[in-house]
Amino acid sequence: MSRSLVLKLTCGTDTLESLERTAQALTVAATAAASGTPVSLWLTGDATLLATPLYAERLALPHATSFAELRDVLLDLQAVTVCTQCAVRRGLTDSDLLPGAHIAGAASFVEAALAEGAQALVY
Repeated sequence: MSRSLVLKLTCGTDTLESLERTAQALTVAATAAASGTPVSLWLTGDATLLATPLYAERLALPHATSFAELRDVLLDLQAVTVCTQCAVRRGLTDSDLLPGAHIAGAASFVEAALAEGAQALVY
């Protein structure tokens, strides 16, 4: 049985703590992807903005890998999903997102998180 990793990032980037949580989620997801583990990153709340152009490029955290670089690893794998409701609340459609990101709802998240061999983490 193949293992997969499903991560949900629920925080924005307006405080040091939220930047650290964002860095952790992106680092864990990109590290899993680099090791060959199938990975899926789900963005909710203000984290949805990470899937929009130039947002991650404005973020910085001392001693952390570039947010944009980590995000791009996941975008290249088509592994980034934005919460449907969160996207609507922010006026976002699929055309507002970077290539490699898409919008999907809770049913898709539940399916991914409960798939055989899946490990789900929430940040």
